[in-house]
This record gives sequence, structure tokens and C-alpha cells, in this order.
Amino acid sequence: MAEPKMLFQIRIELLGVDPPIWRRIEVPGEYNFWDLHVAIQDAMGWQDCHLHHFRLVGSTLVIGIPDKDGGDTLDTRAGWEHRIIDYFNYLSPLALYEYDFGDSWLHEVRLEDVRPRPRRGEYPRCIGGARRCPPEDCGGPHGYLELLRVMASPGDPEHSSALEYLGGEFDPERFEPAEVRFDDPVARWRVAFAEEE
Repeated sequence: MAEPKMLFQIRIELLGVDPPIWRRIEVPGEYNFWDLHVAIQDAMGWQDCHLHHFRLVGSTLVIGIPDKDGGDTLDTRAGWEHRIIDYFNYLSPLALYEYDFGDSWLHEVRLEDVRPRPRRGEYPRCIGGARRCPPEDCGGPHGYLELLRVMASPGDPEHSSALEYLGGEFDPERFEPAEVRFDDPVARWRVAFAEEE
């Protein structure tokens, strides 16, 4: 008898920013960590143009993109080779996801629920969240909070350059779960690693 397909409900919260920026997503249990990475990127609103890794809380294991040149001091395991169902469970529900090692955007990734996957429905999907994701390359949480301060002060000498950097208006409160669109993680992997094939 075939093993039933499972659905994982996961909450992602960007750390170091207040009020919180968070998402709640549902992903297939057969996902690997690369697939989860793509889902997090799409749900949060990142552009997937920097490196990332997962650190499982209570473990020394690091999962992401291994450095083939030998500069990886973390001994990172390939995310596409490790299924989330083999690591996330009710006894081990938590991981830290770091995106962009320069800005160091840390996210808490928490397993909230595991249940049988309905026969109908498209997954992954975003079922909740709050506040817009920061723009790429804005200097991490501290830089983002400074950017928000400048944007809230039209008289600030840096206001016009910040507005230009953002490409116009930026509403940090705006987020609609129904507007999230998820890419195919296999297609994203092919694009990311096309030069290596």
C-alpha cells in the first residue's frame, strides 16, 4: 500500500524586524529543502539572487548549496538531496533559514501541522501572512528599519534617493496571501545551475 501524501503547514517569520513580517504556507510533504527554499522565497517576496542555508535547531546539520570550491566551513549538505519530511516533525519543528549572507536575513521556520494532503488543491500555497518583504540589498534588518524611517520623513535629505531606490512607492504594511505566486522549484533549480550542467 502506498504511503499517504502529507501536507506540511509552515510558518516563516523574518527575525530582527518589528512589527513582524511573516507568512504561513502549506507545502507537500515530499518536498526537499531546495523546494522549501523556493517556496519561502516566493511567499516572502525575495528575488532569490543570494545564497541561503537552513540550520536545523538542535542539530549541527546545515542544508543549502554546497561550495564545490572547498571554501564551505559549514559542511553544507545539498538541499535537493534531503526531504523535509525526514527532518521536520513534532519533536523537531524548528529551523533557521538564512538568506543573503551579506545582509543576513534570518527567518524562523516552524512546522505547525502535518496532515494528509487533500486530493484536490494546488500546493504550495500561502494561507496567511503580514507585512511586505524588505527590498533586496537594503542592509539587513538595521538598514531596512533606517529605510522605513527615511521613507516616513518626506523632509529627510535622503527621502528622494530612497524613493528612487525603491522604484517609487513602498507600502511596508501591504501583503495579500492570495497574490503570492509560486515558481516550479525544478525549473528554478535548472536556471540556477544551468552553467554547471
